[in-house]
Amino acid sequence: MAHNYRGRIAPSPTGYLHLGHARTFWFAMERARSEEGILIYREEDLDYNRCRKAYSQAAIEDLSWFGCVWQKGPDKSEMKQSYRQSERMPLFLKAWKDLKEQGLIYPCEKSRKDIRKASENIQNIDLEPIYPEAWRPSHDVADKIDSPEGYNWRFKVPQDRKIDFHDENLGPCQFSSGKDFGDFLVWRKDGIPSYELAVVVDDIAMEITEVVRGEDLLISTARQILIYEALGAESPQFFHAPLVVDSSGDRLAKTYKSMSLRELKKAGYSPEDLRKSEAWWSGIEDSFES
Repeated sequence: MAHNYRGRIAPSPTGYLHLGHARTFWFAMERARSEEGILIYREEDLDYNRCRKAYSQAAIEDLSWFGCVWQKGPDKSEMKQSYRQSERMPLFLKAWKDLKEQGLIYPCEKSRKDIRKASENIQNIDLEPIYPEAWRPSHDVADKIDSPEGYNWRFKVPQDRKIDFHDENLGPCQFSSGKDFGDFLVWRKDGIPSYELAVVVDDIAMEITEVVRGEDLLISTARQILIYEALGAESPQFFHAPLVVDSSGDRLAKTYKSMSLRELKKAGYSPEDLRKSEAWWSGIEDSFES
């Protein structure tokens, strides 16, 4: 593990956090603690249509009640930088310009419907359509545009490149660009940087050495490694944790109100009760300690 360990938890204030969020963030805290490092709380609040201030405050309150501890974040009085993505737009814009100058991104005017229709027989294992390479515009199209607004911007993935990385939980992982995923969004036409770009830029700026998150984001790691390389930065280590599932075996979602930390607290459960529950231990091996 790297010296001067720096981890992060990164909730989005789009709803109340559930037990699955708490477990992943607990793993992140424990891994930072075992390395005598620090844990950063970063709020990923770029989606202004879905994010709410009430959820922002609730996340801090609920995770604190659960026992999660972090050293830097929006609730800390000694804060020297913003830990809310909505306040860090200049950094994302700088990265967009860097990628555009390298000719690695391009404006896209195709709709999701267009892409689905054109890619009906070209999908990855998650049935995600692969963006047709033939739709890439000529290089001079991007050169004439000075601002990302008004277009969806996509990253040009290299064809048939094997992207290998070691996951600290899952072991060796490999994805093939152009097969497992195609040209992906880095900026939305409504003026918001995509998840893939924003988290990489922030993790670089905050000097994160290990990213702990749910295994549903495993393929995002392959995409993000390409962005790290393009921005001239070293990728952190990754730890993708199993997802908490309900009694039917389905992953939890914020719409699953009964499993939100807030509702569980109201129902009389203590954090200790929850960390001993069947739901907490779903999908994880005995080697994980609560």
